[in-house]
Amino acid sequence: MFVEMNVGEFLDKLASKSSTPGGGSVAALAGANAAALVSMVCNLTIGKKGYEDVQEDVAEILHNSEKLRYEFTKLIDLDAEAFNEIMDAYKLPKTSDEEKSVRKEAIQVATRKASQVPLRTLELTVELLSLASESAKVGNKNVLSDAAVAASLASSAMESAWFNVEINLRSINDDVFVNELIERGESLMDEGDELYETTLDTVDERIG
Repeated sequence: MFVEMNVGEFLDKLASKSSTPGGGSVAALAGANAAALVSMVCNLTIGKKGYEDVQEDVAEILHNSEKLRYEFTKLIDLDAEAFNEIMDAYKLPKTSDEEKSVRKEAIQVATRKASQVPLRTLELTVELLSLASESAKVGNKNVLSDAAVAASLASSAMESAWFNVEINLRSINDDVFVNELIERGESLMDEGDELYETTLDTVDERIG
């Protein structure tokens, strides 16, 4: 759906009155861009003179960053689909008590799903921040700024995804589910923040 659009088309759709794509899709897109940058750093390190000792490490980072790029790209559309499911649930009939009950449960189910999609984006951003950190340690010095930009984008995607988790949690009645996601999300955010700072420190140190 959205991943098949060119950049201009996607931005036009994003700026329109349509509710999708929205912030969740943009968070996933930012993650995909960050993953692509990590891959670029790796590709510009593989086969380069002076980096013979890190070729296997860089190849492994590249393999994982490409896997993440693929996953992030899928989440662009999955986030929009999850939001549309909430909207469909709200459109269900509510004339009788039975219909109201069915509608209420459908909204809850759809909203729980919609909170889990950006949580997955959040999980992947932390994995990516780890890869960005590793690429900053062993990557080609000429593209260290790109490793830093990858980390910055991944950090932004992480925070953006968490915003989307939080807003959905506000509408969920299951306190156990909500508390589990909050605990998981906050733990991931702490881990991601630490990886981001480590990456920037490494880049600064290697740039000199």
